[in-house]
Amino acid sequence: MSIYKFGADLALSARLPRFGLTTREPVRVGLLASPTGDAAKPGIPGLNGCKLWAERVNTKGGLQIGDRRRLVEVIAFDDQLDPGRAVLGVKHLVLEQEVKFILMRGGDTVSGIVDFLNRHKVLASTNSPSDLGPDRPYLIAPCQCHPLYVAIGVDWLRENRPQLKTVSICAQQDSVGLQSLATYRAAFKLSGIQIVKEVHYAADTHDVEGIVDAMLGPQPDIMCWNTSSEPLIHALSEAAYRKGFNGQILSYAADNYQSLIARTSAEFMEGTVFHFPEFDDPALGAGFINFPQPAEFYAEYNRRFPGEWSPDSWVYCSVLEMWRRAVERIQTSDPVAVLSAMKFGGFSANVFGDARWWGREIFGMDHVLIGSWPVVEIRNKKAKIVEFRSVLDWCNIHGDALVQEMRDLGQTWHQRSEDSSA
Repeated sequence: MSIYKFGADLALSARLPRFGLTTREPVRVGLLASPTGDAAKPGIPGLNGCKLWAERVNTKGGLQIGDRRRLVEVIAFDDQLDPGRAVLGVKHLVLEQEVKFILMRGGDTVSGIVDFLNRHKVLASTNSPSDLGPDRPYLIAPCQCHPLYVAIGVDWLRENRPQLKTVSICAQQDSVGLQSLATYRAAFKLSGIQIVKEVHYAADTHDVEGIVDAMLGPQPDIMCWNTSSEPLIHALSEAAYRKGFNGQILSYAADNYQSLIARTSAEFMEGTVFHFPEFDDPALGAGFINFPQPAEFYAEYNRRFPGEWSPDSWVYCSVLEMWRRAVERIQTSDPVAVLSAMKFGGFSANVFGDARWWGREIFGMDHVLIGSWPVVEIRNKKAKIVEFRSVLDWCNIHGDALVQEMRDLGQTWHQRSEDSSA
């Protein structure tokens, strides 16, 4: 069993600010991730980001709880994306390490640990709201409101590039891909953009050429990669470049886009729209941003871990920052109390500003935190935030249309629950 621990050296306490005593007993949080094997690409950046976040908090004295400061220790368990190892991991983190909060990427490993989380009243977060359900009261999605934020990219294109009238879209045949497809369907229809081709593919597909050929057949104005994995987004983009596509590319993310520019061209990637900024973007200096010193974090991360930056580098950290604020506000790290504090009044704040707990119709509980999210565009070979748009406003206005598209694809919580119990 591979256990990764990190946190500030306790010797650091000698250098801590002199405002209250620092206890040697840390507050532990857990990270259930996979920094090895096929999942290392998202796992390693997430691990690195948590390490840097913990060091920043501990350098300032740790968590202020009453008249004492307690250092934060993050303990990561390598689940290797295996449901059985995930069960072992969550038991180890809770029963042996006594963690107060668990961060998870989410997906196939979640269903097997839900009963344990419920029995022990363990607060956990997921990066995938498709993991949520009414039988999972201690599971929240406080940062990534995927796939809801993809709608604002379509809305932005409608207003800023009205000449775009048609789109081809692909989708992986799982809950993440299908829920994203439902959201894109609703957004395109509401924006008057005609879907001229849908291509569904299996998770283990290697037929990139076939996918792109089918999508290019109707000569669309937009090629939408939906929520494909990073390697597939790169392969799809390169295939579209080789085949001469010169229209709009739309995707939920564009990780490592610089290598895509190098393998295609700056002209081909110019104007690509997605939703995950780099943290040196000047727009993240706005007063409503709830991430301390994002540019400094980005610079230190790249100095310490060159070539490893991705959205996972900051997503877990933004969740930890929300958790830290709740702990210090109510002066306890008790999981049930912290959950109540985070959800008090139905409103909170995510990394990009004020937000609301939402999602009952689709996810079974109002446990996904949505507010504003950035629209990001590649301009002159650099990712740039072009606008923050309210995902919450879009959902409040178009929620019925979104729910209908989710139903059509069998992706509301009760439909997925019925499928899993069949």
